[in-house]
Amino acid sequence: MEPQQRNIVIIGGGIIGCTTAYYLTRHPSFDPALHRITLLEATAIASGASGKAGGLLALWAYPECLVPLSYRLHRELAVEHGGAERWGYRRLGCGSLRAAVKSTDIKSKREGHNSPSPPQKENATPNGAALPIQHAIADGQGEDKAWEKLPKQDEKASSLLQVSPLPADLDWIQNDLVHHYEEMGSPGFTETSQVHPFQFTTSIADLAKERGVDFRIGAMVTKINSTKSGVQSVEYEGRGTLNSGIIDHVTDVIVTAGPWTSRLLPRSKIEGLRAHSVVFNADVSPYAVFTDIQLPTEYVPEHRASKGQKRKHRGNVDPEIYARPGGEVYACGEPDVMVPLPETADFVQCDEDQCDDLIAYIDTISPVLGAAPIKAKQACYLPRHMRFGEERAPLVGQTGVPGVWIAAGHTCWGIQNGPGTGCLMAEMLFDGEAKSANVEKLNPKKFKV
Repeated sequence: MEPQQRNIVIIGGGIIGCTTAYYLTRHPSFDPALHRITLLEATAIASGASGKAGGLLALWAYPECLVPLSYRLHRELAVEHGGAERWGYRRLGCGSLRAAVKSTDIKSKREGHNSPSPPQKENATPNGAALPIQHAIADGQGEDKAWEKLPKQDEKASSLLQVSPLPADLDWIQNDLVHHYEEMGSPGFTETSQVHPFQFTTSIADLAKERGVDFRIGAMVTKINSTKSGVQSVEYEGRGTLNSGIIDHVTDVIVTAGPWTSRLLPRSKIEGLRAHSVVFNADVSPYAVFTDIQLPTEYVPEHRASKGQKRKHRGNVDPEIYARPGGEVYACGEPDVMVPLPETADFVQCDEDQCDDLIAYIDTISPVLGAAPIKAKQACYLPRHMRFGEERAPLVGQTGVPGVWIAAGHTCWGIQNGPGTGCLMAEMLFDGEAKSANVEKLNPKKFKV
């Protein structure tokens, strides 16, 4: 059987699109003389969630059918391409803690009685850990609302939690406020790693370019032309200096457009969930920490008090905080659906008050981060697959139209599951089936896409 010529178009320059491009060019059947691959991106590589995510990698992530493969591929990519230096790949500890902050703690901090020097970073190898985080959507109703959690973990992950004291090298959290800490896995073995998501995504894009993938930045796809027998062409509107165009004689189109996927494939039911985050300039020990902070009832962050406002959240708050290589600490807050998904990633609106809430809450338990300069305040939209009001697993595979594929809806685990998704998409196209993992439950045809 003679090799088949293919003209493959990938829509979306986030982590899923870039890893798909990478693994297509690494597949044994790939022949640059026969196979043309074009990636169309409306704004910039990693301009959405792939550039503003936390970058956590975990064997306790979901969906189970995809996680082990992708976690292993992250390690292999790091070894092959120098990921530790190039995109900050490393193991790290990951724990959940509960802290109680009293009014006297807030008063002491504001009077300047609690301002420790930054901790000295140690070469530690801590254990991994995590706290279950429920699926939730912010109601968007003004002030005095409960804190909403990002959907980071399922029930199985919580079963791996083991009680342990606060690690000695987790010295950037004020330990006298912490009354409970849990870490994941067995002593000496961590289930958690990390990458810097922007560096990882752009590096994988560069590696795909080296193998001949044509990246067209500023190409906002407006239409996929197809019939019942297959895909025909892809039309895009040029932005910036790129002219509008059409790619004809397309054999395969892979939609990896994250929360924008439904605008091209409405039946996919991929929606966007806005999430805010901040980045601190601080060099601390390598831990990802899931917090549960009890605040005094009367506590109001200073940025809201200055405006005559009340605290936005009643009850406990739950910021997630991830130390990164290179003197950074990333923290993310609750999701919301208050602002609709914009046309492109460069029009995402960041609510600075939500970022300042996050900074203020973290300051109550970490004087080190409270004193650290802020490098970035940002927002992005997480892509989630919704059916009948419930979040489902991502869609990975061919749709009901021959030659039209989808890989989207990975929520907050897009970076973790990017390599596995890209690898499987390459197998589906060149081998006719997924060989490295059984992902039949992610088949788009099950949902009539």
